[in-house]
Amino acid sequence: MYSPHLSATRQLKRRLGARVDTSEQGCWAASFDSSKISFLPVAVITPRTEQDIGPVLDLANRHRVPVTVRGRGTTLMGSAAPVRGGWVIDMLRLDKVTIDADAGMAHAQAGATTAAIQRAAAAKGWFYPPDPSSKEYCTIGGNIACNAGGMHGGKYGVTRDFVIALRGFLPTGEFVEWGTATKKFAAGFNLRDLWIGSEGMLGVVTGAVLKLVPMPAARWTLLTAFKDEAAAFNAARLLFRQRVQPAICEFLDRESVLCAERATGRTVFPGSAFAKAPADKQARRPVILIELAGSLAEVDDLKMEVLAWAQANAVAFKEARSRAEVEELWEVRRQCSGAMFELGDSKLNEDIVIPMRHYGKFARFIASLKRASNLPIPTFGHLADGNLHVNIMYHRDNPAETKAAEAAVEKLMKTVVALGGAISGEHGIGLAKTPFLRLQHNPAQVRAMQAVKKALDPRGILNPGKMFGVVRIWNYPRVQVKLPWDHK
Repeated sequence: MYSPHLSATRQLKRRLGARVDTSEQGCWAASFDSSKISFLPVAVITPRTEQDIGPVLDLANRHRVPVTVRGRGTTLMGSAAPVRGGWVIDMLRLDKVTIDADAGMAHAQAGATTAAIQRAAAAKGWFYPPDPSSKEYCTIGGNIACNAGGMHGGKYGVTRDFVIALRGFLPTGEFVEWGTATKKFAAGFNLRDLWIGSEGMLGVVTGAVLKLVPMPAARWTLLTAFKDEAAAFNAARLLFRQRVQPAICEFLDRESVLCAERATGRTVFPGSAFAKAPADKQARRPVILIELAGSLAEVDDLKMEVLAWAQANAVAFKEARSRAEVEELWEVRRQCSGAMFELGDSKLNEDIVIPMRHYGKFARFIASLKRASNLPIPTFGHLADGNLHVNIMYHRDNPAETKAAEAAVEKLMKTVVALGGAISGEHGIGLAKTPFLRLQHNPAQVRAMQAVKKALDPRGILNPGKMFGVVRIWNYPRVQVKLPWDHK
């Protein structure tokens, strides 16, 4: 049977040769992301230069071939899964990073990892703060696509706050630049910010100019434990009420602490009374991990305030004695997402945002949701900006647990919106959150977003099937594969 996609693919192979992979193995490897839901593409294109991408999109647009752009595929939302097949553009070879040390800017291609950008900046005395847990693997193109955040978001902001300019291609294959490598730009519409967070649906980012900040002269880290989750949330509000703005303020509930300890083989509070108790969640305490960063004088001043706060509110606390000990603590935190599988073989991973004024209500809600669903729901995340990762754990082959998980995620999302929060803080919508988009946005808002999509991508070739449809991702089978960033 004649297929316009196959015909276009043959034309593409004549143009780009070995850069186009139609093998079964190559297509399968690009068929899923960290959601592990697989949709086979027809071909995978690995551009060697940014200029390779224009002809690919031109041909795809003329033949209406769906195109999905991917980096490493660390997204949990199915955002990089080619749900309509077609072509996948793999950006990993476009990974060049250069630092303008005078201007404090990084020039990075879309395939550069976040960690590579941070290391290049640090070598010149600069700091790039956005730091997703998958920073050693995730690419800046993917970070821009979902407006990624990370642990430093409360003080420094998220990816959007560091993007000075973008370059790339429209779905027609036409090259565009949004902004320049200058600290001010007010010439025309701000289409740069439309691309940030658009999940690859409005254009293909090939490179970015990123703002850097001076490397902090001093850092100080404190681990604190609390009686229960409600006490931890209340203590965090008290800290912020004192106008203390930590560089990082990370929360782990008791279930998250238990999972992280089991997964890493490390005890969060070595030698403490509750560390020696039986390995169940009731024997643990929720923790808040705080890091201050800034000048020596600033950190010294704030340290005294934070220690006084810990003395008044925590049941235990300890300072990190060395940078190596600090890194061990952060590694425990970064393993949290994968470690949740200690409590089930499947999870609904939601990165919701809660207004600070409702922290107490949210703590009570999560406790009631655990009781009502009879499921483990480990919760951890960024208290400084309210972005919490709620993991509804269940066993897929257990119909009762599966039904309870689906009901729990629906109730979670409705409650988040009712509290004035957001259904996603840094993961985006992709496929996984499509059932909840219209809880967040009214019909007029959805129509406005669809109108933007239609204007920039009239033939609908870029990442089709995402965001606006309704896909219940938990009904799809998952591929059985261990990815490099899955917990060991």
